[in-house]
Amino acid sequence: MSEYGFDRRMLEALVCPQTQQRLEYDADRQELVSKAAGLAFPIRDGIPVMLIDEARALE
Repeated sequence: MSEYGFDRRMLEALVCPQTQQRLEYDADRQELVSKAAGLAFPIRDGIPVMLIDEARALE
C-alpha cells in the first residue's frame, strides 16, 4: 500500500465500467471518481469497488 491507501499502479489500469474513461483518485473520500459518468467508486480496505450499483452519484 502507498500513501493512496491502495496500489497507485491500479489507478493506471482501472477505467470507469460505464464510460471506459480514466478515473481520478479522491484521497479525502477514498474514492475513484469518473467525471464522465458522474460517479464515485468507493475504495474499501484498499480495494476499489468498481460496481455501478455501489457507486455514489456526484453532486
